[in-house]
Amino acid sequence: MANNIKQVMDIRPGKGMTTGQSDEHQRNWTERGWEWASKHGNYDRTRERLNFEVIKGGKVVPVDKSKSIPDRMAETLRERSIKDPNAGLTEPKFRTVANIIFGGSRERMHEIAFGGQKVNLTHGADNSHIRRNKDIELWAQDVYRFACDKWGEDNVIGFYVHLDELNPHVHCTVIPVDERNKISFNKIFGGNIYDFKERLFALHDEFAKVNEKWGLNRGDSVSVTGAKHRTTEEYRRALSRECTTLEEQIENNRGLLRQLHSDIRLAEKRVKGLSTMIANQEQRKMELEEEIETIAADLRTGKGDSEELQKRIVKLDYELQKILESLSDKREKLTEADRKLSELKMLETESKDKAESYREEIRLATCNLENQVRYRLSEAMIGDIIREFRTHFQSLGKEAQNVFDDSLIKGMAERGEDIFKCAIYLFANYVDLATTFAEGHGGGGGGSDLSWGRNEDEDDRAWARRCLQRAHRMMKPAGGKSVRKK
Repeated sequence: MANNIKQVMDIRPGKGMTTGQSDEHQRNWTERGWEWASKHGNYDRTRERLNFEVIKGGKVVPVDKSKSIPDRMAETLRERSIKDPNAGLTEPKFRTVANIIFGGSRERMHEIAFGGQKVNLTHGADNSHIRRNKDIELWAQDVYRFACDKWGEDNVIGFYVHLDELNPHVHCTVIPVDERNKISFNKIFGGNIYDFKERLFALHDEFAKVNEKWGLNRGDSVSVTGAKHRTTEEYRRALSRECTTLEEQIENNRGLLRQLHSDIRLAEKRVKGLSTMIANQEQRKMELEEEIETIAADLRTGKGDSEELQKRIVKLDYELQKILESLSDKREKLTEADRKLSELKMLETESKDKAESYREEIRLATCNLENQVRYRLSEAMIGDIIREFRTHFQSLGKEAQNVFDDSLIKGMAERGEDIFKCAIYLFANYVDLATTFAEGHGGGGGGSDLSWGRNEDEDDRAWARRCLQRAHRMMKPAGGKSVRKK
């Protein structure tokens, strides 16, 4: 059971940090925002008070919502005279932040965060009695030191620990600053997908040393272990449940959007009404001020009955003060109405983005099922083909056998397992390991001095095909040269 308790470290590049992302990390939401998040997400507001952040020096403090992550980023870049490459661009195009999630298996993370307390994960449950365990602070400080050691404490601009979701975890935001004091995601985390994967693989090993004392193990790489996933039927059932949930979320989202549309229309009417009232009162204010000034001029020059003129000024001044009070009140209400309208429009945008995200998840999930079925069919078919070929090959005449010389199918019939193993190493970009394996199993021929690696526009199937072909050549008897890394 202990072997199933795994650590989590997920690194995603970002072209900056949005206010919406920052608000989610800091839980800097209005009542309406919390209402939406609680209804459509796995957030438990009764546990929000347990969240905390780790700041410079590894100090554990309550979440500071006074300054957003984008503001923190801008401030630290300004203080260090580092240019944001996205500054001034209409649309950001450079990867300037790394969004990192640290965590682990739910059961173990709950033990670290809450000790022996049982958290009720039912949606809407009251967990106000739950207290934060000291261990989660110590674990977070260990993870914070790991992040600072790897990427520099000045570059860690947000380190938030969330205990109000299903699984306790950390959101860590890092600016990838290189030795030139410039932002470069490529230099810090890897430019291409293979370099990135290689560095991430090594990071998981290092992170596992931090988590060792916390009982969180490093996960195994499928490319090395050759581990297989769930059966297609298990996958189909899980996928069906996932898609049903996503469809429900989409439908809920539609309902929320309809409500938001209605609220936005009302808010726009209120803003328009207040703006009209303010414009009318501004006009009346100007008229009163002009009339008062005219009467004051008459008083100075002795025109008319001074007593009547004084009474008129008092009356007009009283009306002017009422107008000024009303204007002040209306302006405050307009400011609040504008704020609410902006918030509603932001929620509308987020809801549309969320709906699009759900639709994309369904599309990808459906595509994943097709790939799973293809994988199962191909796995079943290739074994049968090779066995049939091996059975009938010897019955072919010499001339017919020569047709298959140097062919992949003949190689697979003769040394299928070795070729597969060598191809797995190549696919995972472990060229040195593939070469060592080939040479240790009687191969080492058919190579070349050309560099080896995956092309940027090459899909998985084409890359796998090339790996099999290269592995086939490498597993031939020694005498040729091995491939070398790019």
